[in-house]
Amino acid sequence: MPTPSLPCCGPRTARAPGAAARPLALAGAVLAGAALTAAPAADAAVPPAPVSWRADLSRTGADDVNVRYDSGALRVRDGSVSPASLGRDRGYASAVLEAHRVDRPVNRVTAVLDATVPDTANVEVDVRGRAADGTWTEWRRAGTGTPAELHREVVDVQARLTLWNAKGEPTAAVRALTLTADDADGAPAGPAPVAFSARLYATREGLVGYTTANGHVIRENDHFVALPSRRALSPKGSAQYSVQVCGPARCETAPVWDVGPWNTHDDHWNPSALREQWKDLPQGLPEAQAAYESGYNAGRDEFGRHIANPAGIDLADGTFYNVGLYDNGWVAVTYLWTGGTGGAPAPAP
Repeated sequence: MPTPSLPCCGPRTARAPGAAARPLALAGAVLAGAALTAAPAADAAVPPAPVSWRADLSRTGADDVNVRYDSGALRVRDGSVSPASLGRDRGYASAVLEAHRVDRPVNRVTAVLDATVPDTANVEVDVRGRAADGTWTEWRRAGTGTPAELHREVVDVQARLTLWNAKGEPTAAVRALTLTADDADGAPAGPAPVAFSARLYATREGLVGYTTANGHVIRENDHFVALPSRRALSPKGSAQYSVQVCGPARCETAPVWDVGPWNTHDDHWNPSALREQWKDLPQGLPEAQAAYESGYNAGRDEFGRHIANPAGIDLADGTFYNVGLYDNGWVAVTYLWTGGTGGAPAPAP
């Protein structure tokens, strides 16, 4: 399978020449809402104020990957560690923070990040929510100017920090993360959809002894999959986001524990309008397949590399052989968390 190289850095604001790093404040958009044109009636309900809290960055735990907290900041611990499916040329770290119980249901979250980020490093903030029935939404980016829309009401909010740095270069230092949640007006939820399925070209991940994006060390005859988006990455050891893979011999249900192949922001299982990238592609068509088969994006992935196969899923060795594959080939994939409004139930906090 390919071992892609991550891009060196995210977009940067202008800074004075010669400055090695600068403080960075990533702020979510001001919470949107239609301006009231008339004073509310005396008995009209007043919308509740947004709720804000500051995440505890100092408590690293079993779900974290390659992070360290010292001198009041979260950093990449080992700059040579990178997920198995993404290559080993960059430092990578992920901190899954503790879920925060909010005092009322919410469905939108903004983030303000206080961090120093060198030009060769990057930091991303994703959030998800747990509904009253215990199921999780997908992870959604809470970035500059854009609040994370969770698409259902949740009672717990969890944040995930992902840090990268170029090999041998300084890491970002994250000092604080402030989250603000509210309930955006929206249409009432309809009936739960049937879990989405697609036909994908599968490649074998292998890479025994390497580490996945959620911190799992790959073993022989392992059973998990990689999808090309972090939106459905399960925390280490969990099956909160799982797929059913059906090959020539049988079907297997396996958790999503890694990110790849080819792309890292291609949640092809989502409707076109909700995809993180490649919104002009139909639901169920991976960008790599479109690039390989019809020259989409000049036949290249998000990193500009020429697509050598149409793979939309990687299978660990055990899953690969169990479903009846002996070479890369086509399988039927059902994204089990899409059958309702979130992922599998998680233990109560």
